Amino acid sequence: MNLANTVRLHSIVAATHTPFHADGSLNLGGVERQAAHLWAAGVRTVFIGGTTGESASLTLDERMELAVRWCEVAREVAGMRVVVHAGANCIADARALAAHAEKVGAVAVSALAPSYFKPRTVDLLVDCCAEIAAAAPGLPFYYYDIPALTGVVLPPREFLEKASGRIPNLAGLKFTNPDLMAYLQCLRAGDWDIPWGLDEWMLGALATGARGAVGSSFNFAAPLYLGLMAAFERGDLAAAREAQYRSTQLIALLARHGYMGAAKATMAMLGVDVGPARLPNASLSAEQARILRGELEALGFFGWIA
Repeated sequence: MNLANTVRLHSIVAATHTPFHADGSLNLGGVERQAAHLWAAGVRTVFIGGTTGESASLTLDERMELAVRWCEVAREVAGMRVVVHAGANCIADARALAAHAEKVGAVAVSALAPSYFKPRTVDLLVDCCAEIAAAAPGLPFYYYDIPALTGVVLPPREFLEKASGRIPNLAGLKFTNPDLMAYLQCLRAGDWDIPWGLDEWMLGALATGARGAVGSSFNFAAPLYLGLMAAFERGDLAAAREAQYRSTQLIALLARHGYMGAAKATMAMLGVDVGPARLPNASLSAEQARILRGELEALGFFGWIA
């Protein structure tokens, strides 16, 4: 069976926040509300425990508990799919997370490169990913390319070419990399599934050939992006450009307040309390959240997603 064809991350995939209680402990009770909110907004697939999910700030046990709960909730919401991010600096931990994801019912697994001791060559990167993917042989595997955070800057097309013979369950890349030339080269490298990972550049990726995207702002602005994709598909570039411009306004505003804390505060404004951010990310104070809400209202954000 060609696993690459069993799961396609098309349309929009929400890179979900990990919910915490006010004291910073894991709040698994918040997952059901997140799933209901995303389903109502038109999101059918989630990518959990990634960058937006603050995976680097979670313990191994917490990451496994989060995967269990999301897969439980997904079974209750027929049609919702869960992709588990298993990347870690410790390859043994990443293998454990991947094996666990397969066991609890994820539809695919993904992993970014180790980033403290970095693979210096594509061959070493393939070695790392092959170890992780082999721990979940029944799931499609996506290499998560995010050089801005890992510092691993290696040619993604070369990775696909070399990994294709080493990783039987390789499905493609989660491409969180602004290099559209490299993206096009990957799309032309074979029948790979390569969801785009930079929300504020989605229109450029669609024009290049993207069929899907994994993003953090889909948590609170899914209708904006679904509208962007629909406009592009019907050839209404003016509407697509307007939606993309609104996306850039939104992301720039959140970034000015500290993106992680501001994004989580925005979720709370929509009635989905995902709690604070964990250090070293910062949370917004009540006053900062009040100011942010006013700025979101002035931007017209709440009208965009109605």
